[in-house]
Amino acid sequence: MPNHATSSTGIAQLGTIALAGIAAFVVACIASQFLHPDLNWLRAPMSFYLLGDHGGWLRAGYVALALALAALGVGYYRALHPQARSTRSRTLFVIGATGLCVTAIADSDRSGLSVEGVIHGIAALTAFLCVSIAMLLQSWCMRGDALWRARFTTAFALALACFVALWVHALWRDAPRGLSQKLVMALIVLWLGLAATWLRRAGAAGAQGRPE
Repeated sequence: MPNHATSSTGIAQLGTIALAGIAAFVVACIASQFLHPDLNWLRAPMSFYLLGDHGGWLRAGYVALALALAALGVGYYRALHPQARSTRSRTLFVIGATGLCVTAIADSDRSGLSVEGVIHGIAALTAFLCVSIAMLLQSWCMRGDALWRARFTTAFALALACFVALWVHALWRDAPRGLSQKLVMALIVLWLGLAATWLRRAGAAGAQGRPE
């Protein structure tokens, strides 16, 4: 049976994997804006950047983010006190990661009417919904662990902002679709980045035999 230090080291490694995946996704998204000068970044959703000669870079970024989501789901399940753990949030993170991979693999089309385009759209919606709900649940679970309770307010407030922003994007059809989607993604990435940083620090502190 692994000792506490070994377990904490594994948690820190999961946090590091998550941070690396998030960073790769951010770099891919920013690079895509320059690799596709033909697209209006205010109006073009990210699915349009998956098309064309340079789409492979963003696809790789999506897969990297999917790996980060899975790492966060497993990492927080291991890091929190057993009474504060949630199999639901872990499962939702993994489902969201799977949806993101399908989003990257299934070609979108600008009309969204092809079979593959429909699959792409459903997978993207699944990823957004599952991840945003997982963030809320995971943030709420922090209340049940004394070592994580101080993170609850920040985590839950930001997760709630992400959830609200997602529905504003979905319902406010007159907003520039590219801009509103990218703002939602930026908020989600901010939460994920904070969560990964906290997870890595908590694992490193535990491996050294001191509380986070």
